[in-house]
Parts: sequence; C-alpha cells; structure tokens
Amino acid sequence: MAGSGGPLSRCGLRGREAELERLQALITSVARTGSGGLALIQGEPGIGKTTLLAEAAARARAAGFSVGVGRADELHHVVPLSSLATAVRHGERPLLSGDAFADLARHHDQRIWLVERLAEAVEARAGGVPVLIGLDDVQWADALSRFALQQLPTRLRSSPVLWALTSRPEPSGPAEEIVTAATGGLPTVTVTLGPLSGAAIGQLAGDTLGAAVDGRVRDLLDGAGGNPFLAVEMLVGLRGAGSSPEAVPPGLVAGVRGRLRSLRPDTLRFLRMGAVLGRGFGFEDAAMLCGRSGADLVPALEEAVRAGLLDDDGDRLVFRHDLLRQAVYADIPPSARKALHREAARGLVAAGRQPIDAVPHVLRGSLPGDEEAVALLRRAAEDVLPVTPGPAADLMTRALDLVPSAGPLRFAVGEQAVLCLTRAGRNREALSTGDRLLAERPPLATFGRLQAALGGTLWTMDLADELRRRTEAALAVGGSAPEVRARLAAQRALALSRGPDLVAAREAGEAALGDATAVGDREAQVLALSGLGEIALNAGENAVALERFAALSAVDSAFLPEEVVAHLHMDDFASGERLLLRAADGDGATRQAMLLWAQGQHDLGIGRLDDADAGFVTMERLEDEVRVPVQQVNGRVIRSRIALLCGDREAAREHLVAARERLAVKPNPGNTAAVRFLEAVHAEADGDTGLAVDRIRRVQREGSFMRWRLLRDWVDSAIRMSLRGGERELAEDLATQAEAHAARNPAVPTATGIAAQARGLVNGDPALLEHSVELLGASPRPLVRAAAYADLGQALLTAGRAERAAAALARARETFAGSGAHAAAARVPRAREGAGAGSRGAAAVRRPVQGWGALTASERKVAGLIAQGHTNRSAAEVLVVSPHTVNTHLTSVFRKLSISSRVQLANLVAALPDG
Repeated sequence: MAGSGGPLSRCGLRGREAELERLQALITSVARTGSGGLALIQGEPGIGKTTLLAEAAARARAAGFSVGVGRADELHHVVPLSSLATAVRHGERPLLSGDAFADLARHHDQRIWLVERLAEAVEARAGGVPVLIGLDDVQWADALSRFALQQLPTRLRSSPVLWALTSRPEPSGPAEEIVTAATGGLPTVTVTLGPLSGAAIGQLAGDTLGAAVDGRVRDLLDGAGGNPFLAVEMLVGLRGAGSSPEAVPPGLVAGVRGRLRSLRPDTLRFLRMGAVLGRGFGFEDAAMLCGRSGADLVPALEEAVRAGLLDDDGDRLVFRHDLLRQAVYADIPPSARKALHREAARGLVAAGRQPIDAVPHVLRGSLPGDEEAVALLRRAAEDVLPVTPGPAADLMTRALDLVPSAGPLRFAVGEQAVLCLTRAGRNREALSTGDRLLAERPPLATFGRLQAALGGTLWTMDLADELRRRTEAALAVGGSAPEVRARLAAQRALALSRGPDLVAAREAGEAALGDATAVGDREAQVLALSGLGEIALNAGENAVALERFAALSAVDSAFLPEEVVAHLHMDDFASGERLLLRAADGDGATRQAMLLWAQGQHDLGIGRLDDADAGFVTMERLEDEVRVPVQQVNGRVIRSRIALLCGDREAAREHLVAARERLAVKPNPGNTAAVRFLEAVHAEADGDTGLAVDRIRRVQREGSFMRWRLLRDWVDSAIRMSLRGGERELAEDLATQAEAHAARNPAVPTATGIAAQARGLVNGDPALLEHSVELLGASPRPLVRAAAYADLGQALLTAGRAERAAAALARARETFAGSGAHAAAARVPRAREGAGAGSRGAAAVRRPVQGWGALTASERKVAGLIAQGHTNRSAAEVLVVSPHTVNTHLTSVFRKLSISSRVQLANLVAALPDG
C-alpha cells in the first residue's frame, strides 16, 4: 500500500498475521520438501491481496527462492499469454528472457507444446533453487495463461515451485478452475481475506498519521468497512487536508475526485487517458491519446507519481491500485469513454502495434456498422486462433454482431466465425451460425464457401451423411470458385469414406485430389488426401493407406501421427519409431494428443504395455485439456484390454464404464463397434459366452469394413468366443474376413499369420496353426505371436502331442510375460494339465498396490532416471517416449511410493539394496 508517502510499507499487513503464517508455512514446506505448492489469496478489491502477495514474494526471495511476480490486466485479457508473461519475465533473473519468450510466442502455435516448453524452463530453474511464480488479479488472466496455470502446477508438482495467485471472489472463475485442477496433485492453500478488525484499522491510522487516533478519526474510518485500501485513501486525504476529517469525502470516487482537483489540468487529462488504456500503460501511448508530445507531458507524469496515483517501473506506468484506475475511469462520461477507446484502437494500430493489442479498445468502443473495428477483430482472431481458439471465436462472433446486416462483408465474417467456432470445439454454435447465414440467401459463390466452411463442423460432429448431402447440394447448384469446388468435392469423398460403397468413394477422392492439385489449393489437397487415406484403411488396403498418409503429412506435418499408424499397419515399426523421434525433435507443429495416440499404438504393438497404457492416459488428459475428444473411446477400449491382459479386472471394468460414457458423446460406428467388442471380451472373462457372441454379432452388423478394421489384430479372440458359443458360422465368417484382409496385404506378416491362425482355429488344424506361428515369426507384435503359440499348444494337446504342446505353451507364457501380460500368461495351460485346461492356468501374480514393488517396469526406469537428476525431457529422450508420458509415469510413481518430490524419490532410490 506504499506509494503516497509516509510509513505505509506495512499498512496492508496489519491484521494479516495469521494469513502470513499460512503462506510462510507453505514457502517453508516447498523449500524443505522440494515439492510444489499453490496458494490462492482471495478477497474483495482493496482488501490487501496485492500487499500480501508482495510480502510472500519478499519472504520467499529472502529464503533463497527465484521469484517472478506479475499481474493480469482487465483490458488485456484477450492477448494470449500476456498475463503469465509478466511473471516469467519479471525480476533480476527472469525465468525467460524477452527474446526467448518472443520466440515461443512467435514460432509455435500449439497450446500443449508451448506449456510444455514453459514447464521445462521453470523445471530447469527449480533444479538449482526453489521458485515462486506469482500472478496478481488472476480473474483477468487471458485464456492461454489460464490454460497454462491449469496444467503447470501439477506438471511441476515434483519440483520446488510455489504458485501464488490473487483473485477476487468469483465462483467457477479462473482461480477456482486453477485450484480445482491442482487439488490432489500438490498442497494448496486458500487464504480468504475479510475486513480488517477495528484494532487493525486503528494501527493503520497510526502508521499513516504518526499520531494518536482520536474518536473523530475512528468514526470516519468506520466508513471504510474494514477495507485497508479505502482506509488508507481516506487517511492520506486526511493527512493532506491538515487533519480536518470533514475534508475527506465519504466514497472512493468522490475521494479520488477530491485528490484530482488539486492536480493541474494536463495531469488530470494524462491520468484519464491512462485509465482508458488500462491499469498498466505506456507513456507514449498515453501521450498519443492526449495529442501531446512525450516531452510536454513529463511534468504531468511527475505530478501523478508524486501524488501516489502512479508507479513508474521504467518500462510501464501502473496505477498504484486498480481501484484508483477504476475511480478515475468512472469519472469520465460514458460517451467520452467510448470515443476514447475508439481513438486508442486507431492510435495503437497506427503506431504499429499488433491488432490484438487494440482489441480491448475495439470491444469497448465499437459501434454497429463500424467496418474498421470489424477488420481489426478479424485480423486479431486470425492471429490468436492457433493458440487460443476460444477467444478467437469470441472475437469473430463480436465482429459478426458489428457487421452491417447485408452485403458481402457479413458472409465473409460469418465464414470466418464458423471456422473459428469449429476450431474452438463449439460445433453446435458454428452450425447454427452457418445455417443462419445460409437462410439469408447468399449468392451462389458465397453459398458454396459457407457450406465448405461447415464441412469441418459436420465431420467433427460425426454427421457424415449430412456432410455428403450438403456438399452434393452445393456442387449441384454450381457458382463456386474452383478452389471451393475442390474443397467441397474432397469433403464429399471424406463423407463417402464412412459409407458402404468404397469403390465410388475412392473414385470421388481421386477426382477431388486431381482438382485440388490443378487449382493448387492446399486445404483441398489436405482434405482429399485425408479422405483417400480413410477410404484405403476402410478398404483394408494398408499399403495404399500408407502412401496417402505419407503424402498428407508431407503437405501438412500436423498429420504425421496418421503416417506413423499407417506404418504400423504395415508392420514397419522401425519407420514408425523414426517418425516419432522426428516429431519429438520438431517444433510443435504436430498435434500432441494424436502423436501420443500413435506412440501408444506403437508401444502396444511391440508389447510395451506399461508405456502404451501411460501414453493413452496422457492422450486422454491432453484431449481433455484442449477439449477435443477424438480418440478417447478407443483409448479406453485398449486400456481395458491391457488391464485384462495384466490381470487388473477392477481397472478393466472402470475403463469399460468410461468407454460407454464417452461413446454417448461420440456415437459413431467405429466407436460403437469398439465398445461392443470390449463388452464381448468382458462377457467372456465373466463366463457369459452367450453375451460375448451377441456382442460380436453386433460388431459384424456395423459394416463389413468395420469388422476387420476393428478386429485386425484381435480376430482370433472373436473366433474363440464364437467357437465356445457353438457359433461355427460366425467363426467361419470371421476367418474368411481375416483371409480377405491378408489377401489385400500379402506383405504384412501379421495379416497373413493371423489369417492362417484364424483358419486353423476354425478347422481345428494344428498344421495351419503351426504355419501361422511360422508366418508370425516375422511379425513385430509379440502379443499376436504369443496368442498364436497358445492356440498351437492347445491344438497339439488336443491331438495328444504333449511334448510339442509343452514347448509351444511355454513359448506363449514366456512371450506374454515378457510384455507384462501376466494374466494372459497365467491362462495358458501347461501340457501336464491336459486338453481343455486353457482357462485353468496358474493364477496371475498380482502386483502390490503400494511401494517399490508396485511400480511397473517402465515406472522403475523413469524413477531411476529422475532420481539421477534427469528432467522429464531428458528422461524422455533416454527412454524414447514423450515427456508427457514420462510425466504420467512419474505421477503414478509418486502415488505408489507416497512421496511428493524428486528429492524424496532420489533418497528412496539411493536406499534400495541395488540403488
């Protein structure tokens, strides 16, 4: 509360001793344990939050912390990462230099990637000293800063990083979201500041006036309601008025008016222009609004600082408290405020500032029909869309409200709004906005553009039939530009990929790709190649799918995960791994959640079940963070199967429940078939063969391509269920399906081996099963080989060839166990148990739930590396996995070991017998 003269340095701390002790305890805990923490200081404006945060930062600095404290600004809440930037670039040793921060913001357009790089910077600093990062007024934080603050505290919970935030009370606001995200992951303390006691207010009065406080002053201070800022403002006015209580106005605005009356007119105008610009503003910007040179306004600045209204940190001017700014701002007539905001927007743009810097003023000063404001909002939305699609969508909906009701501009703005809303995941709003514009009967060329813009919305909403209908209607009426026609044709092919006639779909896709190439439209090329890749997958043509997805990722590197998975379908795990490594070394252009999906598929294929499970966990978390749930159903289906293979029936059931819940959100045919198949697997595990067979039949009804696309690696399991249920015809159909898939993919050992295995199971033919084992010897998939060995061993037992059966069954158990599939290994019979003993193998060895023995093999590797001092990134490089996956493993390690810091982990590992 300092700044207006006199001994005010501890004014805001009077009566806050208990709150300070709580914060001190958290500071001490972070320094002592080496683990993170989060403090939220809440209270009404002027109650002392900023002063308490400053004192906590001072105490942390005295305790050896590296400290960065910043402040969110109400007028800059749309500028991506502007709030957190003030903290990570603050102090003598900022966490990020200005150049490093600008590099992040300029070159990379992915929220997850950017937050991970911020985490690495903080983690690196915390490796030497504990760190405090503070942010004042978090209720005004921009969307990207809020996103980062929801991820970073838990991401860095094992490092000595203390996050200290202040906020006004706001249920379901940014502060509550951040605390909720951190709860359970690290210690959190919420300090709620209420009104000061009468005794504390009396101490404030003594601090300020330097004399005994008489009854008249106490009566006056009752009007502050225990708010220290208001009390100090009254006391400063009282001191300046020669101790005459009657000179102090009763309210803050009136009080500030009283203080402003003594200022020169130039100073008063300067303060008002500053209040329009925000709590923090540039001297040159204020001079621009005043219409004066900077040299002319130096006396005004000096007087404002002397009066205790502004602070000057050398870079920016800041109102000493936002209540002061609000009081000055409220004293400007409303019509004048609007005009000044419009003038500020024009001035900032004319000075070469980014459009987003002018947006706060556009939002406050624009009027309907203001095409200049619309143009500025469109440019700003385009700039921020890659990192904060939500605010970009808000800017575009505002622009659409401002645009004149008729004319080409309205449709152009509407098209951009649809694209931004779709990118933000607000699909229903995008669809209703587009349909509303279409109802206004736009020209044919515009009609086609709007339908093309809605294509992405409809595809994301899994409305393939509606997408086909609309694109065909738009193509039929004509009038579209060549590039728009190419996009519509490509979207039609994409929609047809979900239909039964894949020959017609392929023809449509080839024609669309030709058109896209001819007109040179990159977006149309991406759509056409994506559609052709989907069509090839659905037709079972793995080599063609790889060709399409490789071409697609060459055009747009964001689609590299699709190319990785296409390599895996060809059993080319080496190429898949090279691409994953390349993506890990890249600049963040690849979609992080989809990259983890590809990594999880890779790890699953080569039998790294622990890593696969961690990858799918992380993928789901990242999809939740960006609110784009693409692979969550399939991720849960696979995790449930992994849990069954490993013997964790409880986790497997939890994943089944979660898969059903997510299916309700995205009930497309692929997701539906996946959940039905998982239900079959669970029914079989529960001994309900009839239900298992029923679910397999339901998968068959989802469409021919969906059968093998889903069952590509699991058709043997479906055949066993069918045979146990006496459904030989169904088993025959499945075997025929596997053979057809192998015929399309003769160069893929997994496909040809599974086809032989499927036919051998149906025919009960040990020779065919032995042939399948030989073929699968070239497959990189150990779980597939293990299942084939188990089937061969069982068939040999049935045929009375015990010695050869024993060798095959032993190989099956060894291969299952090598991947961590201990339950599957335990279900493999031993030759001495005789035929038909497949479900009576030795009980799976259950891993403990707590302690070192509870860690998976991958978790032990991560624990060892982190204990040696590795960061998440360097550990990921050693293990050839994503840093996000390392973080998932580390979270599990901490939970199982009941520890909270890397220091504790290092001590525990060092104490192990082989440590």
